[in-house]
Amino acid sequence: MTLFSPLVERAVEIAAEWHDQTYRKGRWSDPCVEAPNGAPSRVPAMAHVTTVALTVQRAGWGDEAVAAAFLHDALEDADRYGHTMTPAALDALVGGAVVRIVEAVTEPKRDAAGDWLPWRVRKEAYLDALRAGPVEGAAVSLADKLHNAFSMASSLEAGVDIFADGPGRRALSAGPEAQAWFFHAALDATRRFDDPRLGPMRERLGQEVARFEAAAGVAA
Repeated sequence: MTLFSPLVERAVEIAAEWHDQTYRKGRWSDPCVEAPNGAPSRVPAMAHVTTVALTVQRAGWGDEAVAAAFLHDALEDADRYGHTMTPAALDALVGGAVVRIVEAVTEPKRDAAGDWLPWRVRKEAYLDALRAGPVEGAAVSLADKLHNAFSMASSLEAGVDIFADGPGRRALSAGPEAQAWFFHAALDATRRFDDPRLGPMRERLGQEVARFEAAAGVAA
């Protein structure tokens, strides 16, 4: 890891542009900016990818992993215009090594006919890609799931029903038991990698998953 990385700087720039005016499904914290029309304040998607990237960096991973963490949703999520990014386009921007990490933590959204895939099918495909990908993919996945579990548990503890639509938020695509299954499955998928940097990440994710299960009423 270098003091200043042009690769990471480029990844930040791409992520900020790609995710501009796109948002998380909900929020549990108080907003710092009030919308002038009284609309609910939403959390920018950039807050999530930044948290994931900082977690990866704090866990001791290098520039390519940190860059991939900033970009981990770029292939999976459309921009504000509904455009999607291809691996080839991202490769031209940041190189193949970063793209291979991003692909390892990207789930397919649609089938060959353009129809939405079922939630479980998408998650099983994600797990297959994670197991087949590089070790840095495991780090990005653990950081991603850690922030998701933290946000979900914090929302539930704050009285926010994350499983139902509400003002300024969209319901999660699967219920509490399915979400818990996916957290545990992602944890298990990373165990094929024995890098010591993954141990603390798994432990911390396990703590947040337990907090989510308690808040959601899921039997451990």
